[in-house]
Amino acid sequence: EGMPQTLSSTSMFTPCGFSPHLHTSKEDEQGGLIFQDGNLTSASLDALIQHLIPTTDYYPEKAYIFTCLLSSRLFIEPHELLSRVCHKCIEQQRLDDPVLDKARIRKFGPKILQLLTEWTETFPYDFQEELMIGHLKDMIHRIAPCDEAYWKKMNQLLQTLNQKLATLSHGQEGIVKINAAVSDKLVAFKSKPPSIQREILSVCSDPYTLAQQLTHVELERLSHIGPEEFVQAFVHKDPLDGTK
Repeated sequence: EGMPQTLSSTSMFTPCGFSPHLHTSKEDEQGGLIFQDGNLTSASLDALIQHLIPTTDYYPEKAYIFTCLLSSRLFIEPHELLSRVCHKCIEQQRLDDPVLDKARIRKFGPKILQLLTEWTETFPYDFQEELMIGHLKDMIHRIAPCDEAYWKKMNQLLQTLNQKLATLSHGQEGIVKINAAVSDKLVAFKSKPPSIQREILSVCSDPYTLAQQLTHVELERLSHIGPEEFVQAFVHKDPLDGTK
């Protein structure tokens, strides 16, 4: 918030990513990104990654960050994406220089920290990999000498991330236990004489209440599903490609 941003989400993203007025469209290319009537319609992966990277006076819009981080995993692994983002930041902000430009880093630091924070909050599963944590820590270690507050921010970020991952892990373990318990009960249920089997309506005679309770149970399980899992689930894989 309060950071310079790219085009607004309403102008960048429309259904299918295209303007409804194509007959009066005007194309414009900016840094490898092709816009049509103000909507981003085409770009190379490198250009999209560059558009994701904050600078001292630019920060990508929240809608673009989410879309890029979600969709890019169809073409590049998250750890490779973060590696390329960090590498470009190091080059552009000259973070390898023996003496850092502290004034510039103090402008850039909050923006890269915000990007990393949004990434960890939206796609925490990505950071189950040690490579991801390594890239994150390396970037913060590079900018931290310019402002001690960055160390505190990193600790807060990692603490929140660990809590989130612990919650997600607990949810996954719970689902495994529930599935095992259901399987056991199903076997026992089938082996019991019909006389002692209870009809489900004898447990709850109101179908509406029963539906509500089942919904609560399912929503608890669904709450642990991340948006990236839906993307991966619907990826069309080549049946001849046995490597994925």
